[in-house]
Amino acid sequence: MEKFVGTWKMVSSENFDDYMKSIGVGFATRQVGNRTKPNLVVSVDDQGIICMKSQSTFKTTEIKFKLNEPFDEVTADDRKTRTVMSLENGKLVQKQTWDGKETNIEREITDGKLVAKCIMGEVVAVRTYVKEA
Repeated sequence: MEKFVGTWKMVSSENFDDYMKSIGVGFATRQVGNRTKPNLVVSVDDQGIICMKSQSTFKTTEIKFKLNEPFDEVTADDRKTRTVMSLENGKLVQKQTWDGKETNIEREITDGKLVAKCIMGEVVAVRTYVKEA
C-alpha cells in the first residue's frame, strides 16, 4: 500500500463522460464531473485503516476502509454502494456494487504516476495523477 500513500494531482482524464453515463450519472452532474480535476490523498493509520480522500472545488469525498473488508460507500455522485478494496498484482482494486450493477476502479503506479482505470462493462475511463512533492 505504501506506494499509493501521498497527495496525487490529476493531470488527465480520458473517456470519463462515457464512464459516468454508463454508471447512470445525470447530465448536470456529468458536466461538473468532467470539469473537476480532484486531488487524491491516500493515507494509512497505525491500525491499517486506509483513508482515500478526493478533494476538489466541487466536492470532497472520503472513504476509510481495511483491505478485503466490505463497507458502505456514498460516492461523489450520491450512489450508495457496497464496496470492497483489495490489492491484486500491485493494483488497488475498488469494486462497487449497487442496484444489481457493478463497477471496478483499478489504481496502479506506472512510471511514477497513479493511473486509475474506471471500468463499467465495455466502457473504460483512464484518469492519471502525478504525486505532489
